[in-house]
Amino acid sequence: MNALQELADMMTEAEQMAFVHYLSKKNKRKDTVNIALFNSLKTDDINLEINAFEGKKNTNAYHALRKRLYDSMIDFMANRSFENDTSEENTILRLIVVSRLFFEHTLIKTAFKCLAKAEGIALGIEHFSLLNEIYLTRIQYAHFNLSEPIEEIIGKFKANKKQFEYEQQLTLGYAVLRRELAAIYHEGRIVDFQALLQDTIETHGLSLQEGLTFKSLYQILFIANEYASLNNNYALIQPFVLKSYRLISKKNLLADRHLYYHLYILYFIANSYFRNGQFQKSLDYLDLMSTALQKQSGKYYQRFCLRYFFLLAFNENCLGRPQKAIEIAEQSLSLSKKTAPNDSNDIRLMLIVFYLQQDAGRNAVKEMARLNHTDSWYEKKMGMDWTIKKCLVEILLHAQQENTELALSRIKSFKRRYKKYLLTVNEERVVHYLLFVEQYVLKPEIIQTPKFKEAIEDFIITAQNVPKDILIMSFLSWLLAKVRRKTIYETTLNLITQYFHSTDAE
Repeated sequence: MNALQELADMMTEAEQMAFVHYLSKKNKRKDTVNIALFNSLKTDDINLEINAFEGKKNTNAYHALRKRLYDSMIDFMANRSFENDTSEENTILRLIVVSRLFFEHTLIKTAFKCLAKAEGIALGIEHFSLLNEIYLTRIQYAHFNLSEPIEEIIGKFKANKKQFEYEQQLTLGYAVLRRELAAIYHEGRIVDFQALLQDTIETHGLSLQEGLTFKSLYQILFIANEYASLNNNYALIQPFVLKSYRLISKKNLLADRHLYYHLYILYFIANSYFRNGQFQKSLDYLDLMSTALQKQSGKYYQRFCLRYFFLLAFNENCLGRPQKAIEIAEQSLSLSKKTAPNDSNDIRLMLIVFYLQQDAGRNAVKEMARLNHTDSWYEKKMGMDWTIKKCLVEILLHAQQENTELALSRIKSFKRRYKKYLLTVNEERVVHYLLFVEQYVLKPEIIQTPKFKEAIEDFIITAQNVPKDILIMSFLSWLLAKVRRKTIYETTLNLITQYFHSTDAE
């Protein structure tokens, strides 16, 4: 997708109409075709833009037109954002700017009133960087207000500065860790993430119990969630996640003011419960997330809805309601294209697994056909771990459909591309698992030989002795179902019970 199309997709219908009006007023010549170019972006026909300008021989002029339209779109969206931004942060900024203007024109009383109002709002939303500006401005002009002790203002400045600096250090540490995570996921970089995490905490002097705000808790939980994902062990982080949320819940009045971060926090907690097999508790937090998604006129609905539906469907599937889970997944994929592609890929892969569990192979094949990019593309966009799971699901689908040649071809390319990487990151069990699948594809009757059955049962027991991961069970269940001559879904539910015992009932 080109940059023009991406910007156009960000706009609502009302914004698109307003932009056309903006261009009309801006155009000084009647033969300007920038509106026609913009309108061509709003159709699904990818050839329309080219056809609409097919008669233009001057390629440079065409690209110049695209560049001018791109610049106009950015200017329009920037101006509209400032005009429509009624956030408290923007209000504070305006008050600081106008207070400095009043000081310059010696409207001292009005200037201090503006700063006092800005301070009250900034304290309410714990915006330390703006409070820093407010206190510096008050100190700069303190000679105009001799009735207020300057030591009192300086004291506020220093106390806020400490919190501001902690927030900055946390952001620096968060940035370092996110870059490493990106390299791990998208480049397959081999990193001792636990050592890196500890080193980052020490280097930046971070305390995970100090100065928690909604933003800082989001940053901490993001890293904790990714750490658990890399280690396939969400039990490690659950006590910390819940303790942190209890601390931040005391600031309940701030939740709506930090809705973006609050939604992420609720998602992380719901995900932690789900990955630890506590499905009902996960649903409880998803209910809170659903309520939060409707706030502020659904401002963040498109941003978070697919993540919400992803966890909701998975929980329903694990609670023995597979048809409801499939309906949720199918309906969520029909939502607006403005949702994040990565999230829709997650749901599509999950839906394919659901279809496999219900022996709905034809539906699974249709959905898999929509994941039509190369492995290299998915590694860059979705990450190494996701791409490996996608390839494994594809292999199981071909095996399930008895497409022997396709299954063996994908197994061969999988081993060639990922075997070395998996062994390097100590994921030998994936290599062993694939070996069992390959043996079954080559000779299906082997599944009922005592030696092979025993090897599979031993492999499942070994897999249960390592940190529990509910997603890995979907793969184990497929193989175990063949051995025990049970349905994949029934085997999955039984394996979940074995893995997590009665943790969901606690």
